[in-house]
Amino acid sequence: MVVCGLACWRCRWLLPLLLGLAIIMGIIALAGRGWLESESEPYVHQASLWESCTRTPDALNWNCESLMDYGWGRAAAATYLVGFVILVICFALAVIAFSIEILRFNFVRGIGGLLFVVAAFQIIGLVIYPVKFTEDILLMGDNMFSWAYGFGWASTVVVIGCAFFFCCLPNWEDEVLGNIKPTYYYSSPERAPYLN
Repeated sequence: MVVCGLACWRCRWLLPLLLGLAIIMGIIALAGRGWLESESEPYVHQASLWESCTRTPDALNWNCESLMDYGWGRAAAATYLVGFVILVICFALAVIAFSIEILRFNFVRGIGGLLFVVAAFQIIGLVIYPVKFTEDILLMGDNMFSWAYGFGWASTVVVIGCAFFFCCLPNWEDEVLGNIKPTYYYSSPERAPYLN
């Protein structure tokens, strides 16, 4: 029977896999056009991290305006993108750290610290965007922050969780490396009645 707890050597690839999942969600957030969308028909507004597109209810083509013309648009895109780049670096470092047979636990804690920096950058970008967007862009109809924006927050939540685990992993160094011998509790049949 294979038992795999939170901190065991066989399960060391769970944290890099979670970071990979955060990267995939970050790519979807960066490339997705669903940061802001019209809530109901007629669909007259959609926006990404990079641009805001509108159309009249009877038109087929979207008229897009770059958000990079606004200071807050550049700030939101830059902070989220910097966080994403650091996340990719952390993923590469995690793969290297867990590939080495002799795991360097101070190195792992450093990755956790970098992941907190990633979360800070991403949160800044994710907060700047809706606040300034609703102030500076004329919204038509009912709008909602949609699926791509949600993927940005999901990536950030996974990064925060991984950061805690990377920082706390050195506390379980012996368990991860398998240096602790199991404890067995045994009582002989003659002594069993006295234990009850």
